Amino acid sequence: MIFTRKVEGFDPKFEIVGVFCEHEGKILLLHRNDNKPQGNTWGVPAGKVEDGEDITHAILRELEQETGISIDPDQLKYFTKLYVRYPEYDFVYHIFHLRLNKPQNIKINSNEHKGFVWIEPRNALKLNLIGDLGKCIKLFYGLK
Repeated sequence: MIFTRKVEGFDPKFEIVGVFCEHEGKILLLHRNDNKPQGNTWGVPAGKVEDGEDITHAILRELEQETGISIDPDQLKYFTKLYVRYPEYDFVYHIFHLRLNKPQNIKINSNEHKGFVWIEPRNALKLNLIGDLGKCIKLFYGLK
């Protein structure tokens, strides 16, 4: 479950960063390898924040590692901080937004992903999405 406010007893084990990369009304989704946690699902470029790392550096690192996209930090916009509760653990999820003015040459990290797609947010909701990503897409894009 995701929450916009910290809930009672919330004890995060780690922090995750993710980014909605958008170009011409479509977002970039990555198809996770079957052997990864929550394998064969679709997700945005995302990953864990390393010890001592700030969240902006973390999302820039993850974006480049997972897609080959390297950007100036000023291009990123911070959207929100969510509190995520899974049965096994809690974590904090920071969502960023990146509007791309031109198409990018996506270079998938084959150790983590098996493909990618540019898709309209509403259509993304029809895919097998990782965790609570559908709720995050609805929140960010104001979809029902």
